[in-house]
Amino acid sequence: MNSSTFKRTGLWCGRALLAVGGIGSAFAKSSSTARSECRTIPSDKDRLACYDRLSQSAGQQAAQDRVPQVTTAVPSAPAAAPADARSTVTVAGPGVKKASLIDSAWGLQPSSDRYAISFYRPNYLLFGRYTSDVNNAPYKPLFEAAGKPAASLDSTEAAFQLSFKGRFWATDDRRFGLWAAYTQQSQWQVYNSDLSRPFRETNYMPEIFASYGPDVDLGGGFRWKLLNAGFNHQSNGRTDVLSRSWNRLFAEFGVEKDDLALSATLWYRLKEDKATDDNPDITDYYGHGRLAALYRWKGNSLAGEIRGNLSTGKGAVKVGWFSPPLIGPFRGYVQVFSGYGETMIDYNWKQTTVGIGLALNDGL
Repeated sequence: MNSSTFKRTGLWCGRALLAVGGIGSAFAKSSSTARSECRTIPSDKDRLACYDRLSQSAGQQAAQDRVPQVTTAVPSAPAAAPADARSTVTVAGPGVKKASLIDSAWGLQPSSDRYAISFYRPNYLLFGRYTSDVNNAPYKPLFEAAGKPAASLDSTEAAFQLSFKGRFWATDDRRFGLWAAYTQQSQWQVYNSDLSRPFRETNYMPEIFASYGPDVDLGGGFRWKLLNAGFNHQSNGRTDVLSRSWNRLFAEFGVEKDDLALSATLWYRLKEDKATDDNPDITDYYGHGRLAALYRWKGNSLAGEIRGNLSTGKGAVKVGWFSPPLIGPFRGYVQVFSGYGETMIDYNWKQTTVGIGLALNDGL
């Protein structure tokens, strides 16, 4: 083999080896300088050896490129929770005990606020309250003094009630506490333009009492949850012929079963001077006690109460329905009353009333 043939064969073999080595564009770029150096070697033998080294290097690189790179993913350790992190997840299920209606309303859990302020009796606004029999008699002297002896109250008016209670002392377990409460109920002749839309009647009732949570099993699923005892004063803040008021000592017992709460209240009227007593026979109509019930179902509340005097056969019945929230915290409210004493001025007046409006709470 002459030198020219050997030269051509060497060049061809070098190029073939470079191609077979699977050199990609990245390797070709990096090895271009090395090939240039091989070309500059004068000796055919040495130049061919140079190309041989390049082809072997390219083959090894290609083999490495064909071997899949296996990466073992090591699961990272979960991030440590902050030292002061708190879980706020509440698990609901068959094994979770449902909160007590009375415990929640009266803050009888150890975790409840010691100085709690909350709703007491229902807080509501009746846009319309219709009565079957308007009681004009107490107001006749006022109508005559105003030169309107033939004036009459409207049978439809508005009414509202505000009621709150506050605990100002309690034991550490919250089972025993001292409370103060205030309730105000107003009847407003807002649709009576002839009489300048007056407030017909407003009743004020402050109270102070002690409260205890016995939590005693009574059987049948019922538990005795509440015992209240104290004093209240109720009046309409009027003078002369329109004045009505009385003072009472009372005791209230509360029991519950699931979504049903029952209460029984007994009261004793404190005697007043006969010369200043505005309503000496009020217990003949109001009676000496009251039974009340509240049942909650799917956001609705049905409330009812009955009171009366067994010896006179006089008393009253009231029922109310509270819908689930309609506008923010406001619930639809329908109230029906029948009997004596819906207000202090009407303590000896029998009527049936129906009202509709909104309420914030159902009285528990």
